[in-house]
Amino acid sequence: MTAPSPMDAAPPTTELPAVRTDFLACLEGANDNEARELARRIALARTLRELWHIRATLYSYLARHRSQSEAESRLQGLNHHFTGRMSRSSFASLDP
Repeated sequence: MTAPSPMDAAPPTTELPAVRTDFLACLEGANDNEARELARRIALARTLRELWHIRATLYSYLARHRSQSEAESRLQGLNHHFTGRMSRSSFASLDP
């Protein structure tokens, strides 16, 4: 799976706030300095490509502070923003 191409990196400006909202919802219940910094980065992201790269950090944070299964569950809700831009979720279960 790859990051959105430059052509897909900037969705219409009317869509980006909704994408940011979905990213921020993944941090629900988190209120430490690391979560606040991650929320700041999400809020300042200007393109879908930037959010794509933040997604990995978000997953890592959630896996460390909650659990891997919780991180996967929360980020599953972000996948529709990248439909057509990815072959499969990079955070899908690794179980056969």
